[in-house]
Amino acid sequence: QVQLVESGGGLVQAGGSLRLSCAASGIIFSINAMDWYRQPPGKQRELVATITGGGTTNYADSVKGRFSISRDNAKSTVSLQMNSLKPEDTAVYYCRTYNPALRTVYWGQGTQVTVSS
Repeated sequence: QVQLVESGGGLVQAGGSLRLSCAASGIIFSINAMDWYRQPPGKQRELVATITGGGTTNYADSVKGRFSISRDNAKSTVSLQMNSLKPEDTAVYYCRTYNPALRTVYWGQGTQVTVSS
């Protein structure tokens, strides 16, 4: 059974930093691409950052230069370091992965990030 468990959300002032983590189980973590998505209040869920099994990263334009995604294959975790946070970064942040063999998407339960102005 695949499980993704996020942690690290909270309330922070604008300009501050937070680090989110996602612990994965039930998958061959080292070969899976891992994503961070977010869903702001009243808006659709959007892709924030992706890291492939080989470590290649991609970011949404809105977070480039401020956020950094990384992975620790030994611990089956993926992290999102968020710096210079803005009120518009306020959202529920979700960890996601995809199994192409099963054509199945897996989501974590989400963690709330609130940035006050």
